[in-house]
Amino acid sequence: MFNKVLYLFLFLGFFSCKNTPENSAATQPKLVVGVVVDQMRFEYLNRFKNKYTSKGFLRLINQGYSCNDHHFNYVPTYTGPGHASIFTGTTPSVHGIIGNDWYDKDKDEVVYCTTDQKYDPVGAAVKYGHVSPSNLKVTTLPDQNRLFTQMKGKTIGISIKDRGAIFPSGHTANGAYWFEGLEEGKWVTSTYYMDELPEWVKTFNAPLNISNYLKTWNTLYDINLYNESGPDASNYEKPFKGKPDPIFPYDLKALMEFNDGYDILKNTPFGNTMITDFALAAVEAEALGDDEYTDFLTVSYSSTDYVGHDFGVNSTELQDTYLRLDLEIERLLNYLDTNVGEGNYSLFLTSDHGAAEVPSFLKDIDAPGGYVQKNMFTPLYATLKAKYGVSDLIKNISNDQIFLNYDLIKSMQLDLVDVQEFIVNDIINYSAVSKAYTATTMQTSYFKDGMEKTLQNGYNQKLSGDVLFTLKSGVIAYGPKGTTHGSGYTYDTHVPLLFYGNGIQKGKTFERTYVTDIAPTISALLGIAFPSGATGSVIEKAIY
Repeated sequence: MFNKVLYLFLFLGFFSCKNTPENSAATQPKLVVGVVVDQMRFEYLNRFKNKYTSKGFLRLINQGYSCNDHHFNYVPTYTGPGHASIFTGTTPSVHGIIGNDWYDKDKDEVVYCTTDQKYDPVGAAVKYGHVSPSNLKVTTLPDQNRLFTQMKGKTIGISIKDRGAIFPSGHTANGAYWFEGLEEGKWVTSTYYMDELPEWVKTFNAPLNISNYLKTWNTLYDINLYNESGPDASNYEKPFKGKPDPIFPYDLKALMEFNDGYDILKNTPFGNTMITDFALAAVEAEALGDDEYTDFLTVSYSSTDYVGHDFGVNSTELQDTYLRLDLEIERLLNYLDTNVGEGNYSLFLTSDHGAAEVPSFLKDIDAPGGYVQKNMFTPLYATLKAKYGVSDLIKNISNDQIFLNYDLIKSMQLDLVDVQEFIVNDIINYSAVSKAYTATTMQTSYFKDGMEKTLQNGYNQKLSGDVLFTLKSGVIAYGPKGTTHGSGYTYDTHVPLLFYGNGIQKGKTFERTYVTDIAPTISALLGIAFPSGATGSVIEKAIY
């Protein structure tokens, strides 16, 4: 009899525990942290593995869930579209951020992805401070959490770049902050979010505090140990102004006057240190993770991108930046353990794009690579004039797209599709061009995979151009030193994806996953609605 009573008690207790709203709420993470490492190729996890500590990137890998064949499934692979896609769970074809900037066909001008003249900068005289998330056409993961919690769950977005703070945090954020260097060196925001900086941000902006990041940048370890990278003295790197050679050490205080003042911090690992410090200050001041409503913190480490652009993916400077970032990840995790509680938060880490090897380096080792000449399309104008009798049928060429002059085409009674196809058939013969397609093809055909599918996912019917093209592997439009990104090749699309913390399984997968899968996966973890335009899938094995 006693055993039957005990069994009944345990049985009822089990179901009452499993099904009560109180218990369900208690299992939810108090805080979700979305970390984006700007321009991080997947290979950096393995290439620098022997130099990482066990408590940063390797903690996330060993105690979390790693997706090892994770890719962007669209072009162009730039910062704005990358951050937007990660947090909306869809591609530029849906969310509308088709580049960092693009030619606006209605305004007949190039526009920046976050520009919104209805709002003013807050905190400093910011040149590009008239910004908001208005160009983002769908909701984000943090937006859906705010809606689910009746706006009680907070969202704070942080990045050195405005687009790295604004797009992840979405339309309903309580605050988004980015760094304005130049003469002032301040963290700023826009009137879209608030009319005055909070006191904790003002305190952080104290000149003495910001100036403390202006250190001498030397290698974290003995430079002779950096054998995972090329030599420090390299002809493939772009040096700081005021220093003839790109070699350690770098005296930032001495160099800042030649490099836009406090903006020099962006191009060093100390920019990432500042981001971590600001993020920790935000968690404390905004009481993130303090109550029963899940909060969101989005952190975009931007300095890796600036360093990558200047020094390239094979540089000692880049390796040192990642070894130092590993310590920043460790510091962030330790702080969350102590202040939010180990097991009380969920975190994911990914990147907004990768980067190409420096083409001059590729050429020196006889690998495919090269540069686009600024006048590459000059012959196209002459060809169009010979065919149609006019030379101004093109309005703009940018983001690997060609925009046509609709008014002129209409007045000349030309067939738009014929003009598009004529251009495609012409430029496909250019030595630097790999593929070319018309906008009509993007609208009327379905591509299942390959470069064509990435083009289609990046094509927005209202915003994109009339002809889309891709360059050959290793070919970039950039200067002879340093590198860039934007293509659909694996060096730009293959990035890390690590899940960690509350609700996350331990393990790894080599199944193909996409950037658009992140937001649905975290939505499923939280039990909230997917972002409104989400097209990705839940990575089921990553979550309980």
